[in-house]
Amino acid sequence: MLDDLAKRLTARLGPAKVITDRQELRTYECDGLAHYKVIPAIVALPHTTAEVAAVVRECQAAKVPFVARGSGTGLSGGALPHADGVLIVTAQMRDILEIDPAAERAVVQPGVINLQVTQAATPHGYYYAPDPSSQQICSIGGNVAENSGGAHCLKYGFTTNHVTGLEIVTPDGDVVRLGGKAPDPPGYDLIGAFVGSEGTLGVATEVTVRLTRLPETVRTLLAAFASTDQAGAATSAIIGAGVVPAAIEMMDALAIEAAEAAVACGYPEGAGAVLIVELDGPAAEVEAQFDQVTRLCDDNGAFEIRIAADDAERALFWKGRKSAFAAVGRISPDYIVQDGVIPRTALPEVLRRIGDLARDHGVRVANVFHAGDGNLHPLVLFDDAVPGQAERAEDVSGAIIDLCIEYGGSITGEHGVGADKAKYMPRMFGDDDLDTMQLVRCAFDPDRLANPGKIFPTPRLCGERPGRGTPAADRWKDVEVF
Repeated sequence: MLDDLAKRLTARLGPAKVITDRQELRTYECDGLAHYKVIPAIVALPHTTAEVAAVVRECQAAKVPFVARGSGTGLSGGALPHADGVLIVTAQMRDILEIDPAAERAVVQPGVINLQVTQAATPHGYYYAPDPSSQQICSIGGNVAENSGGAHCLKYGFTTNHVTGLEIVTPDGDVVRLGGKAPDPPGYDLIGAFVGSEGTLGVATEVTVRLTRLPETVRTLLAAFASTDQAGAATSAIIGAGVVPAAIEMMDALAIEAAEAAVACGYPEGAGAVLIVELDGPAAEVEAQFDQVTRLCDDNGAFEIRIAADDAERALFWKGRKSAFAAVGRISPDYIVQDGVIPRTALPEVLRRIGDLARDHGVRVANVFHAGDGNLHPLVLFDDAVPGQAERAEDVSGAIIDLCIEYGGSITGEHGVGADKAKYMPRMFGDDDLDTMQLVRCAFDPDRLANPGKIFPTPRLCGERPGRGTPAADRWKDVEVF
């Protein structure tokens, strides 16, 4: 069956856009979470919406599962292939279709790199606010799938706050438009349902995003503390004072060590933690708040405060933070990246408990995270060549997720659930909650062909729920299908 499907896809797309050679397929066996690997049966490389739709229709006709993939930078196994399925790679769909300053919108294909949107918008006085650490290589389509955030999500929100329109290919193979340039289209918020659905509701083939005007002023400081307790207290003090910075990022001593080894960022020696605090907006407001932030860092024990004198120094501050995930490869052969959320007031206590977990299990944990909104990114370091270390690292990773739930947080902030965290979903949600989520999925994908095995801990059948046995034209009669 898969051989026949490969032939039909080759006939539709051409031989250069279909991969079946096993050695070439290995290129796509994982996303950024290399701990999980599956070699796909077929890889398709469409360049247009019509080609994506053709691939999905062939998969639907053959009842073969498919998984959409962008740049492959995800950290939850969200783009992990299906061994008996088709991996639809949208990385070649990389045209910026329109920059519309008057409407403050950009229209892009899913393979466009996140940073390229800002680069295209900057000459017009705008930029694209969501900025994952991987923004130089991650794609907008992947950002939509995972509802990615970034360092500036504290003030500006996540991808879902910046997407106003989508063109998607449904699991039936129909091409559907949701929303557009308007700020708030009428009807159900299908865009909100699709963004963050991790490829389980279809494939995005065009994205309309909100552009943000470049701020009048940007000021950035780096504050060094003896401990994460002090840095956490400073974070709470800043937010408690009514200041909402564009970003507040924290790195602990081990994360700093990794960043120094990788990019020589020159952070203060002896720091147990550093904060990067950035404010932007009207010049008068930023200057007043910046003085307040500097004082609060000093009041909470900062032993050194550096203020970026220009864009080059500001970029150097951010270089260490943005490189942190990759940088730990300099101090550990293997690592697991976690992504949990806690109330920021609980930062000191939770970080202490993470340290206890690491010591009890004989592994190291580097902490780097969005301190302003309590989104943790602990990196659990281990050596897979040492028997038992991988298992201990996974135990610590799971225990950190339990900690987040215990403190009233979430199992993920911006990396998604994917294959990695599906088993933790019942710890946060009851059966009724999971069944309700599944109703949404079934409305889009009654045959469960779109990215199966992700998000939900066990297979849930659609039965007679919405979508089962309903013609596609009727299911989508209120949106534009063409």
